[in-house]
Amino acid sequence: MRVVPREPRKLQVVTDVPERAMVVFAHPDDAEIGSGGVVAKWIAAGCEVTYVLCTNGDAGTTERSLTPAALAAQRAEEQRAAADFMRVKHLVMLGYPDGFLEDTREFLGDVVRAIRQYRPHTVFVHDPYRIRNFQHRDHRKAGLTTTDAVYPFARDHLHFAEQITHEGLAPHKVRELWYWGADEPDVIVDVTESIDRQIAALVRHESQMRGFNVATGETIGERLKKGAAALAEDYGFQYGAVFRRLVARR
Repeated sequence: MRVVPREPRKLQVVTDVPERAMVVFAHPDDAEIGSGGVVAKWIAAGCEVTYVLCTNGDAGTTERSLTPAALAAQRAEEQRAAADFMRVKHLVMLGYPDGFLEDTREFLGDVVRAIRQYRPHTVFVHDPYRIRNFQHRDHRKAGLTTTDAVYPFARDHLHFAEQITHEGLAPHKVRELWYWGADEPDVIVDVTESIDRQIAALVRHESQMRGFNVATGETIGERLKKGAAALAEDYGFQYGAVFRRLVARR
């Protein structure tokens, strides 16, 4: 029997911009790598964006002379500079040590609290379920915990009830969860007009740039544009960013 190759499924082109969005990410620079083009595009269109950084990045270097404390301080400054450049409205730093994210009640509560406080329509995070490539353990933990925080914990008033009774927060239902790094994405966004801003924000992470650039001989900007151009083929725009999207029932 002759097997006919199946045509690749076209991704849905998303053009809607929500009023508020949130990016939950494991390490400094992950937000800009994973969702920076869309975030820059949405902010320019009036979306209010909150960053939730889970760890302090104190292990992310090959430089032997840096202490964890010095590296954490440097990476915090870099993340603030990148967020400011992107015009991110709120930056929450949870401060867990790099490599130590666990699926704990405390971490889950921290993400639930951020969701209830800043009330995003859409949340971006690492896809914790991908299996085709290596993935940092912290990325998986951030993705899993954020998925749980979105549903059902931030939504239901009897979960983390002390946040409601003692902190004055209210339950919040996130409408859409967008995973970056997915094995099988299903949506694409035109980031042609915003990719340069994404790259400019990413290079604020100076402590990480040498590793990015040395690995392939290309600058991070060249690598991002090459990948984004490949994603955008056949969609009628120059650069694209892809995600796997979950939509909550009304």
